[in-house]
Amino acid sequence: MRPEVALPVLLPLLSGAISLLFWRSRPMQRFTAVAGNLALLGVSLWLLVSVIQEDYVVIQMGGWPAPFGITLVADMLSAVMIVLTGIKGLVLSIYSLASTGPGHERFGYYPLMHLLLAGVAGAFLTGDVFNLYVWFEVMLVASFALLILGGEKAQMEGAIKYVTLNLLASVIFLSAVGLLYGMVGTLNMADAAQRLAVAEHQGMVEVLAVMFMVAFGIKAAAFPLFFWLPASYHTPPVAVSALFAGLLTKVGVYALFRFFTLLFDQTLGYTQELLIWGAALTMVTGVLGAAAQFEFRRILSFHIVSQIGYMILGLALYTPLAIAGGIFAVMHNMVVKTNLFLISGITRRLQGTYELKKMGGLYRERPWLAVAFFLSAFSLAGVPPLSGFFAKFVIVRAGIEAEAYVVTAVALLVGLMTLYSMVKIWNEVFWKSLPEDNLVPAEEVVVGDDSRMVPPSLWLMYLPVAVLALFALLIGVFAEPLMAMMNQIGDQLMNPQGYIEAVLGAEVGVEDALLEAPDQEGTP
Repeated sequence: MRPEVALPVLLPLLSGAISLLFWRSRPMQRFTAVAGNLALLGVSLWLLVSVIQEDYVVIQMGGWPAPFGITLVADMLSAVMIVLTGIKGLVLSIYSLASTGPGHERFGYYPLMHLLLAGVAGAFLTGDVFNLYVWFEVMLVASFALLILGGEKAQMEGAIKYVTLNLLASVIFLSAVGLLYGMVGTLNMADAAQRLAVAEHQGMVEVLAVMFMVAFGIKAAAFPLFFWLPASYHTPPVAVSALFAGLLTKVGVYALFRFFTLLFDQTLGYTQELLIWGAALTMVTGVLGAAAQFEFRRILSFHIVSQIGYMILGLALYTPLAIAGGIFAVMHNMVVKTNLFLISGITRRLQGTYELKKMGGLYRERPWLAVAFFLSAFSLAGVPPLSGFFAKFVIVRAGIEAEAYVVTAVALLVGLMTLYSMVKIWNEVFWKSLPEDNLVPAEEVVVGDDSRMVPPSLWLMYLPVAVLALFALLIGVFAEPLMAMMNQIGDQLMNPQGYIEAVLGAEVGVEDALLEAPDQEGTP
């Protein structure tokens, strides 16, 4: 029995249930949010230590052996993603104490946040394709409800686009799940990987690969069906935007890495070109969209799309170094992108707007906030020695080694365009003087006032920002040991036999899968 594998899923569900029990008690819901996410971070670190010691940690739910029961499995990739989920859950629960109004809290903000975290953790840990679909739907329900909290017109318009495209992805995903089961007679990922390797109709395997690629590509906001993201992520409360920015698209990226290194690695010759050009177009369209915007959160939303392209490129190049770089990009982006959204919320609180043209002066009035933005923004742009530089350096190096010169040049150009967007925000929000027509809320005038006092609630917003900015700095300072961990992830993904043996047992091999594979009528 390995409870550390199941607890990252069970604890958020328990926290959400407690929040529902205390529906009328705002203080208890707030306490449960912080305490529950602190516990989630604790068990995620426990899981990471276990994986470092044993490589793989597996639990078969209900005592049913794989592939017949529900499997939860953690390798280094899953464990790192769970730790990042725990960190995000904790910092966002603290930030929400100051940024989320009573109206949103009365309509279930905290239970929905816990449900979303449970869905994310379940997606990272499941070893079963159908259960991955279930956890995706849990995330979709929770995220849609969070997106429409408040019921404003812009929120409803963004939510319609969000849910429509994601439902399309779910339909494609579920159709692919049915075809996969009809083809190999199993939905356990490890078992399906063995059976697909010896499947009689490899053309059908390629069709399945493309279907899963499209479904996960939509979830990850990859080109061409990414427009739901910049149309919706700037509409909800800023804590919700930050939660979505750091987690939801990353689950789609995780699924792409998992499926195309475990189930469909044999189809890579067919799908690699699609992934490479999809990554390039995702980078370009995202960064061009950001360059055209002058609203803080819309710029950040387009840059989510752009950075997804780097992550997919790491998978598409399909070398251990490239995959390590892609996962490094995921890790660093989950930290800095979350922090940039949180900073945008503070600037909105201080100056009453997200419109860059109406902002200014924060470098002089709030220098620590300016430093936090500098660390996060220029890390996103890949400025050395910050974390984004090392992620992009590894991906570019892998691209050159793979002789993918065109897409490597695109990645470098997109990095420069990202720097342009971050400098634009820096100049408009922090460097230039506050415009005279800015109407700062009367109760929170902080720019141009002689007083340097900070409202008490702002400290609850500053603390998560300071912690994540420090993380962004430390990821760059300690890039070498972290890169060693990323290389281990790359090695595990490129050699999936260890995953298969951990789930099914060391004695199970391809020959067994061939003997047990269903015949043409679909009977085992």
